[in-house]
Amino acid sequence: MQGAPVLVLSDAPAASGATGFVSVSDRERAAEYLAAGRVRAICLDRTDLAEARSDAGWLRRRRNRLPVVALVDAGQVGRAVDLLGAGVAEIVVRGDDGAASVLSRLRALSRRGAREVGRPDGMDHIVAESPAMRACLELVEKARRSDATVLLQGETGTGKEVLARALHAGSRRARGPFVAINCAAFPETLLESELFGHERGAFTGAERARRGHFAEASGGSLFLDEIGETSLGFQVKLLRVLQEGTVRALGATRETRVDVRVIAATNRDLAQLVEAGQFRRDLYYRLNVFPIALPGLRARSGDIAPLAGAFLADHSASDGPQQISTDALRLLETYAWHGNVRELRNEIERVVASHPGEPEITAAMLSLAIQGIGAALPPDPGGETLREAMRRLEGWVLRRALERYRGRRVATARALGITREALYK
Repeated sequence: MQGAPVLVLSDAPAASGATGFVSVSDRERAAEYLAAGRVRAICLDRTDLAEARSDAGWLRRRRNRLPVVALVDAGQVGRAVDLLGAGVAEIVVRGDDGAASVLSRLRALSRRGAREVGRPDGMDHIVAESPAMRACLELVEKARRSDATVLLQGETGTGKEVLARALHAGSRRARGPFVAINCAAFPETLLESELFGHERGAFTGAERARRGHFAEASGGSLFLDEIGETSLGFQVKLLRVLQEGTVRALGATRETRVDVRVIAATNRDLAQLVEAGQFRRDLYYRLNVFPIALPGLRARSGDIAPLAGAFLADHSASDGPQQISTDALRLLETYAWHGNVRELRNEIERVVASHPGEPEITAAMLSLAIQGIGAALPPDPGGETLREAMRRLEGWVLRRALERYRGRRVATARALGITREALYK
């Protein structure tokens, strides 16, 4: 690919040709070159920054892995920073040596990319364009090299089981089983039976002996989800298994040795639970050997567009939406996503199912909660100063709060965590 040309998305392709470049004006032609794998990088040469950002979003939805640079005028640099958040790696100021500058930046990116762009083997299916998620995958790669117990901590819906499976798949235990259990889904006695197994007659209904998940996972990995929801009594028994490497099935008279790598996960702060007396300190230290914190989706906004594009591809029918409009993507990237990746997946699936025959997902199709923040956002993020944008957002938050509390100013101020005087101001 070293001799392959740079693909230029330009307003005037006939006038922008240069040695080592191939220029097109529309995405259909660009898609043909990208599908054929005949280019080594992409340059956005648009007069309108909004159009350049739209192109960058389109590339990101295609899961583009090629380096992207953008040509801008000297007077546009201040407003072009927004392109970096849209997936552009470098911004180049137009000039007499524009072509040479682009090639110089691309050479620097290719040298840097050998260290930064690569992704650990077996994790290509995980979207990690954002720095926060890339740092998380680096920790997973380090954890793969040992049998140390791993504690995955993150909000609900951040993909803890996905990372646990990736960790197992890249470890020396990959040929062994991966067994997962949600600890919050069982009462204490039944959870013990599920994990440790039981003998026939150990309790009412135990008509035959059964191996537990620890025995089934021997030689592989056991994923204990929602570990923070377990009782103190169960935690004592789990601690003994981790310390001794043996399990005793309910009703059994002897212990059985198991060879299991434990990966635990929780959406709660175990350190706080320890201080509150709700989680055993000794078990916490036994689990927290290799901690990995998963970022919430709002902390990895650079991943929202490729994730949404992937979910759209998964759920889209032939007569349903095939792409996401720029306005809709902008709202998706601004929304808080308290349910994280799971909430985003559900939103895309809902829109696809409820709008058959529509060519693309528009802002009007999104949930009212997501649409609501659109009133606080300027039509063009580059057209306002930060102070102006924050004033607009503040006004929207105050109006929504006043509506929610029917104009009661004291209740509104208390809900917003400010004084009544601050609300008046």
